Amino acid sequence: MKMLVLGAGLQGSACAYDLLQNPDVTEVRLADIRIQDIEPFLAPYSGKRLIPTPLDVRDEDAVHGLMRDCDAVMSALPYYLNYDMAVCAVDAGVHFCDLGGNTEIVFKQKTLHDRARSDNVSVIPDCGLAPGMVNILAEHGIQQLDKVEAVRIYVGGLPQNPEPPLNYQIVYSLEGVLDYYTTLSWVIRGGKRARVKALSEREPVEFPAPIGTLEAFHTAGGLSTMAFRYEGRIPTMEYKTLRYPGHAALMESIRDIGLLDLEPVDVRGHHVVPRDVFIATVGPRLRKPHGRDLVALRVTVEGTKGGKPAAVGWELLDYFDAERGISAMERTTGYSLAITGVMQVRGQVNASGVLTPDEAIPAEPYVAELAKRGIKIRYSR
Repeated sequence: MKMLVLGAGLQGSACAYDLLQNPDVTEVRLADIRIQDIEPFLAPYSGKRLIPTPLDVRDEDAVHGLMRDCDAVMSALPYYLNYDMAVCAVDAGVHFCDLGGNTEIVFKQKTLHDRARSDNVSVIPDCGLAPGMVNILAEHGIQQLDKVEAVRIYVGGLPQNPEPPLNYQIVYSLEGVLDYYTTLSWVIRGGKRARVKALSEREPVEFPAPIGTLEAFHTAGGLSTMAFRYEGRIPTMEYKTLRYPGHAALMESIRDIGLLDLEPVDVRGHHVVPRDVFIATVGPRLRKPHGRDLVALRVTVEGTKGGKPAAVGWELLDYFDAERGISAMERTTGYSLAITGVMQVRGQVNASGVLTPDEAIPAEPYVAELAKRGIKIRYSR
């Protein structure tokens, strides 16, 4: 397999690393507009199999040229670039998957479905941790029950050693986090789709020691398109982010006083975007170069089986890989993207066209691939 990874940030680098552990992958091109310094865990591979490649994704001809020379494209670019990249991949006749995170973009990508299917190409958006892994697990649970009453998804990336006041460290794009904190979230209530405010309806969620009590609250993007697929069929469905207690209240105050707004304000004669100032000021304080993170996940599906009440669930606690210097968020997100790309090339996805992970990815082989990487998801029934 010859693979192309777009974006050499944290998740793209982790995706490339995972691909390089696969002996069937003969070449990985890691492409970014700035590619001079690759992550230390990739340095030993730079050369014949790992090819750092300068690329400006606004150069359509250059993008097409790289795509035509590979078997699959994995995009770890910002979500707003993923539609254009999907178009290029369909034009080039190559499989494509991305980390997604924005449901409107996913629906735009779905307009490419017929074109992709006619060329026997699969396009799978939203292929990280959440959306991605959690949706595959939720769908697996839905298929195990005769009737489903409720689907509840909880997931969060957290520092192992939280520091006040926010008790948080950047484990992926801060811009992406703030989008989730300021965008309405889709849920299903009473069988109907509804939108709820981000950071709302906080509740405690217990995990084994030493983690203990976390707080869960609504954020956007995690359900992907599942709220649309299952409206009228499942009474309750929701996705919530996990953080240490107190984080959501602080971020809600910061948001509500306007510090995350995107409309410029006048500051001594200069037009300034409040969110840009917040990111520039707070971002460096939340980057912990030596901080170790963890990922906590829980998915539960409740309903009936054989006329009796039944529930299935999955739980994951994954930790920073100290030996390789790869974060838990990179492992669960970047590795998930790599697994998806390989499954596309191997013909393990359910169909061609544009399908989300819950529609396209068979859960059992996917979970088995995660387990090979030490990402062990505990199942309960």
